[in-house]
Amino acid sequence: MPPHLPELRELERLIKLGHNQLEVNFACQIDTSDASYPVYQLALGNPDPSLPAVGFFGGVHGLERIGSQVLLAFLRGLLSRLKWDKTLHHLLDHLRLIFMPVINPGGMANRTRCNPNGVDLMRNSAVEAHGSVPFLLAGQRISRHLPWYRGEAGAAMEIENQALFRVVQDNLINRPFSLALDCHSGFGLRDRIWFPHAHTVNPIPHLADIWGLAELFQQTYPNHKYLIEPQSLRYRTHGDIWDSLYLQTPPQNTFIPLTLEMGSWLWVKKNPQQIFSRLGMFNPVRAHRLQRVLRTHIVWLEFLMRAACGHREWIKQGPSRCRQQELAVMRWYRP
Repeated sequence: MPPHLPELRELERLIKLGHNQLEVNFACQIDTSDASYPVYQLALGNPDPSLPAVGFFGGVHGLERIGSQVLLAFLRGLLSRLKWDKTLHHLLDHLRLIFMPVINPGGMANRTRCNPNGVDLMRNSAVEAHGSVPFLLAGQRISRHLPWYRGEAGAAMEIENQALFRVVQDNLINRPFSLALDCHSGFGLRDRIWFPHAHTVNPIPHLADIWGLAELFQQTYPNHKYLIEPQSLRYRTHGDIWDSLYLQTPPQNTFIPLTLEMGSWLWVKKNPQQIFSRLGMFNPVRAHRLQRVLRTHIVWLEFLMRAACGHREWIKQGPSRCRQQELAVMRWYRP
C-alpha cells in the first residue's frame, strides 16, 4: 500500500482485527497512473432487511481526510467493545451497520477534492438545482480543470458513486427505516449537520422525522455544539448524491441522509499557518486537535445507532406528526 494513504492502511488493519465480526465486500477498484486502490464496504450487525440500518460514509472528497479518520476511529472502538460490551451485542442484534470510510482513495492519493478523473463526486448525480445557484460552487460542466466539475452531461456516474449508490440501494433505502451519515469538513467555524434538500429550498417529506431526531438529540445531549439545518439554507448545488438517493427511496420507507460538515475554518483560525497547506485547509494538523476531533464526534455517531434502533419510539404519526412538520417549517424555512 502506498505510504501516503494511511487511512486505507488503517481500514485494512481493521478488516483483519474484525475478521470474525465484519462482513467485507469489495465495492470497486480505482486505477490511477501510479497504483490501484480498493474501495471497501463493511457491514456489522443483523442482516435482516426488516430491521433499521445506519450507513457511515467518508472520504468522498480526497482533501477532507478527517471524515475518514473519524469513522475509522469509531469503527475501531466498536470492534474493541465487541470483545466485552454485551449491550453493544444486544444493539447489533436489532440493527445493521454499513461502513464505506474511504470512498475516493484516488483523490486522497492525489491530494485533490475530486477523483482521479477530475470529477467532484458530490456534484456528480443527475439532480439539477432549482433557481439561481452560486457560479462554479454549485457544480459546473465547463472543464475538469476547474473546481466542482460535475462530469460530462449524460455520462454515467463515476465508478466511486456507482459503488456508493449500489451499497445504499442494497442496504439502506429498501429497509423500512434507515439513516446515513456522510462525513466532510471545510465550511465555517461551526460543526453542522446538514440534511436534504441541497438542490431546492423546498422541505423534504420527512422533515417531521428530522425535527424529531434533532429534538431527541437536544434532549439527550443538551450541551452539544452542532448546528442542524437544511443544506439549502447555506447554498444550493447541482448533482447532490444524497438528494438523488433520497428521491429514489420507496415511498413506504423512511431514509434520512445526513451530512456532518466539520467546520475546518476554526482549525485554521487557531493555527493560521494551515492556510498555506492544501490539507491544512480541511483537516486539523496539530496532534491534540486531531485527537479532540476524533473523540468529539463519537457521541453523535453512537446516538445515530441508538436512535435508529429505537426509531419507533420517536417517529410520530397522525396529528403529532403534522405538528412536528409545522414546527420544523417554522424553525428552518421561515425568517
